[in-house]
Amino acid sequence: MHKNLIKISTVNMPREEWLDHRRKTIGGSEAASILGLNPWCSPYTVWADKLGKLEPKEDSEPMRLGRDLEDSVAKRFTEATGKRVRRENAIIYNENYPFAHANVDRFVIGEDAGLECKTTSVLNLKQYKNGE
Repeated sequence: MHKNLIKISTVNMPREEWLDHRRKTIGGSEAASILGLNPWCSPYTVWADKLGKLEPKEDSEPMRLGRDLEDSVAKRFTEATGKRVRRENAIIYNENYPFAHANVDRFVIGEDAGLECKTTSVLNLKQYKNGE
């Protein structure tokens, strides 16, 4: 692990406090949105959210299922690759980049790599042709 990292534990952290921490800096999904690479969120939406001009997004069933299935996705990754992973219950900051944060789903043990655990519906299959 890099020595310039600052970790804020999210163990038992209320969701509202977690969201408050995230509003202060830019995360990976937000960076993609700012660059116009996220079809579900615009640069304007990121700006408005950071300034508290938007109501917090209600938890949807797909969001809930995505969180609930993270362990299954991580276990399947381990089965498929033989690589072990560990959970990092923290918001991670690098003191060299104080404007950014990361919430990594899992770290790959023995590698300088993370695993982002994502799920989707078979109804979205056309969006992911050829494994993209």
